[in-house]
Amino acid sequence: MARLFGTDGVRGLANRDITADLALQLSVAAAHVLGEQSRSGGRRLKAVVGRDGRASGEFLSAAVCAGLASAGVDVFDAGVLPTPAIAFLTAEIGADFGVMLSASHNAMPDNGIKFFASGGHKLDDAVEDAIEARLAEEWERPIGSDVGRIRPLKDGHDRYVAHLMSVIPHRLEGLKIVIDAAHGAAARVSPQAFRTAGADVVVIGAEPDGLNINDGYGSTHLGMLQAAVVEHGADLGIAHDGDADRCLAVDHTGAPVDGDQIMSILAIAMRERGVLKQNTLVATVMSNLGMFQALEREGITVRKTAVGDRYVLEDMKAGGYSLGGEQSGHVIVLDHGTTGDGTLTGLLVASRVAQTGRTLKQLAAVMNRLPQSLINVKGVDKNGVEGNAALQGAVQDAERELGTTGRVLLRKSGTEPLVRVMVEAESQDQAYAIAQRLADVVKTELSL
Repeated sequence: MARLFGTDGVRGLANRDITADLALQLSVAAAHVLGEQSRSGGRRLKAVVGRDGRASGEFLSAAVCAGLASAGVDVFDAGVLPTPAIAFLTAEIGADFGVMLSASHNAMPDNGIKFFASGGHKLDDAVEDAIEARLAEEWERPIGSDVGRIRPLKDGHDRYVAHLMSVIPHRLEGLKIVIDAAHGAAARVSPQAFRTAGADVVVIGAEPDGLNINDGYGSTHLGMLQAAVVEHGADLGIAHDGDADRCLAVDHTGAPVDGDQIMSILAIAMRERGVLKQNTLVATVMSNLGMFQALEREGITVRKTAVGDRYVLEDMKAGGYSLGGEQSGHVIVLDHGTTGDGTLTGLLVASRVAQTGRTLKQLAAVMNRLPQSLINVKGVDKNGVEGNAALQGAVQDAERELGTTGRVLLRKSGTEPLVRVMVEAESQDQAYAIAQRLADVVKTELSL
C-alpha cells in the first residue's frame, strides 16, 4: 500500500483524495501522536491552523479544527496565511504543533495537509508513519470541559510581519518593486511587508477568490510579473507561489532570476555579514552546475542533498548550517525560519540590492547559469528508474558525451506520478537533445 505522506505532507485532489473525513481523522491521529511527544506537562495541548485561499480549504480547515478540538486540543485558527507564517506562529505562541492546508504551487482543485511539530519544524518520516498508522483507531473521546476550544488567532498576520521586519538587514527606500502574490496566501502579507520596509510597491496577482490561486500568476507563471516590471519601470519583481514558501525574482529588464541565483546572492551577502555558518550553502542535486562553480570561486562550500526542502532542512539542522534551498525558490534561512519563506527571501534579495546599490541583474551575474533542459515523463513506472539496466546504460552514455561540461540527473517525482529527466550542457541545443533522447528511453523502458 502506498505511503499516505509524500515529500511535503499529504496532497491530492480536494474532496476526492483529500476529503473532510481524511482531514478529521488525520488531525485526531496527529493530536495523539504529537501530543504524546509534546512536553506539555499535563496542560491542554494547543495547535495553530492556517490555510491558503483555495475554496476547498474552507471545509478542510473546518474539519481539521473539528478533529483537533474533539481530541481535546485548543485550536488557534490563523485563517489565510503563508505556510512559513504558520510555522513561525507555531513557535511564537508556544503551540504543540501546527497544521497548514495548502497544495503550494499546484492548481486550485488540489489541496494538502501539512503538520509542524513544536517549534514550527517539519515532521520526520517516522512521526508521519506513526500518524498514518493510527488513522481511524478506537480512542477515548474527551467530554465536557475536556474538549478543545476553537478561537481565531486575530493578530497572527501582524506578528508575522513584525517578525519579518525584525530580520531584514537593510531597508528598501528608493526601490520600486512589483509583487506577484499568485492570488495566494501572501496576497496581504507580502505587499504589506515590502511597504513597511520602505519600498514603493506595485501589486499583481493579489485578488484571491478561492478559485484563481496559481492561475496564470506566481512563481510558476512569470510572464505577468516580467511584463509588469518592465511596464512600471521597477527595479525588480518578486513572485510567490500559492502558499508563499517560494520566491523567484525578475530583474529590471524582465529577465527571470531563479532560486540558484537567489541562493548565490544571499550566500555571498550572508558571508559578508558573518552569518553564513561554516561558510556553507546546502542545496539539492537539481541546482544548476553554474551555481556550484560560482560559489566554489567565491570560496563557499555547497553541500548536495536529495530533492525536497525537507532534505535540505534535515542536512542544515544536522550540520548547523544557516542557508539552504532549491532552484524552485524554496530558500531556508534557518536563523529566522524553519521552512522556505518566500516573503523573507524576497525581502533579503531586495535588501541586498538596496545595500549594494547594484541592480539585481548585476548581482545575479555572479553565476553563469549553464543551459538546462528538464523533461517530465508521465505515464511510466517511476519506481523503476534505478533498477533498469538499459536506462542506466543510456545515462552513462550521456555522461561520457558531456564529460566535465555538463551533467545528467534522472529522478522520480516525490509528489506526482512522473520521472524527471534533467540535463545540463554547454549549449541549450545539446542539453535538449540529450534530455529528449533519455526521455524516450524512459518511456520505452518504464511504460505502464
